Amino acid sequence: MSISLMDPIGKLMGLRYKSHPWHGIEIGKNAPEIVVSFIEMVSTDTVKYEVDKATGYLRLDRPQKYSNTVPALYGFIPQTYSAEKVGAYCAEKTGRAEVKGDGDPMDICILTEKTISHGDILVMARPIGGLRMIDGNQADDKIIAVLENDLVYGEYRDLEDCPAIIIERLRHYFLTYKDLPGEKRNVEITHVYGTEEAHEVIKRSMEDYRHKFDNLRSMLSDY
Repeated sequence: MSISLMDPIGKLMGLRYKSHPWHGIEIGKNAPEIVVSFIEMVSTDTVKYEVDKATGYLRLDRPQKYSNTVPALYGFIPQTYSAEKVGAYCAEKTGRAEVKGDGDPMDICILTEKTISHGDILVMARPIGGLRMIDGNQADDKIIAVLENDLVYGEYRDLEDCPAIIIERLRHYFLTYKDLPGEKRNVEITHVYGTEEAHEVIKRSMEDYRHKFDNLRSMLSDY
């Protein structure tokens, strides 16, 4: 089920201006099985790039403290949001009633055998699982997906199909990538889950997005 936040005005504006990667790009009609994903970082990046929520442009978030790089394409799923429903699902699975959504679009890392040289691109991805990550008291799930039609990873249907070393590399990266000099974040990964739970997390993030931004959608449709 796709969400057209800026339809029809967004489609007209998109002919002349760059669409905002969070709000102006649709998640795809086959979500959550296949999702459009916006890539912020690739495996050769040694600094952390992140979309600026106000402008939609990539900005330099911070240099990495350690030499490790993300072992996959990394970005987010457009028109998703981690809030009440995502937080409630994490709380249910972990037994921690205080957990809330982190207020960001849903993160996704995408496995591919291809070398992609830069971010700020869109790809089609098939979710096969995820990491249930908690940052402080905030749900910060990392959906794991494969690039659609990838020659090596394209046949994977669940995280169980994935070599264990790949999952360990992802776990290590996400447990350390927020560390800054002189400061250590309270980050943990409580569970590694498969396709079914990944679909549920994405569905809930789509619902959180609609709840958060439905007023904006209504306002734009009046023009």
